[in-house]
Amino acid sequence: MSHITRRAATALATAALALSLTGCGYNDFQRLDEQTTSAWAEVLNQYQRRADLVPNIVATVKGEANFEQETLTRVIEARSKATSFQITPEVLNNPQALQQFQNMQGELSSALSRLMMVSEQYPNLKANQGFADLRVQLEGTENRITVARNRYIGAVQEYNVLARSFPTNLTAKVFGYDPKANFTVANEAAISAPPTVDFGK
Repeated sequence: MSHITRRAATALATAALALSLTGCGYNDFQRLDEQTTSAWAEVLNQYQRRADLVPNIVATVKGEANFEQETLTRVIEARSKATSFQITPEVLNNPQALQQFQNMQGELSSALSRLMMVSEQYPNLKANQGFADLRVQLEGTENRITVARNRYIGAVQEYNVLARSFPTNLTAKVFGYDPKANFTVANEAAISAPPTVDFGK
């Protein structure tokens, strides 16, 4: 076989391989894997944004005399737990770790919701413009969390359909594209419930 013939055969084999990888969903796996990673990064960004608001909220509330300490303590502890959980790429493929992450974020949501409700009993807090601004920021952040989480859920669903469908499931097995863990329905209501923001009548 001549040098030119060998080169042509190599080019043909490369083209055939590229075509077969495209047909078997390999490129789709690459795209969807990147899409889920990007969507997850946005979820984390929004949860971090919320965590960053908490110290300012707590500091403002602490200025109110006789504020319910148990509620403040719950918020502080829930934030500490939520921010101490280290998120790694492996979490995306680990249902137990993702569930643990969900639970911690759900606890913080619940604690913040309770704090907002209790604050309604304190007229000075309700009249505090700084606190009112923080409440608006918190509500906006909770909405962004919901949007980011829903995008992630959609990205994972699209990826998992590809990973479980024939014949692309064969490609998934060969290249190690396992189905990804997703947010569970059981926890969704608790996690997605934004803190009640009522500026009074």
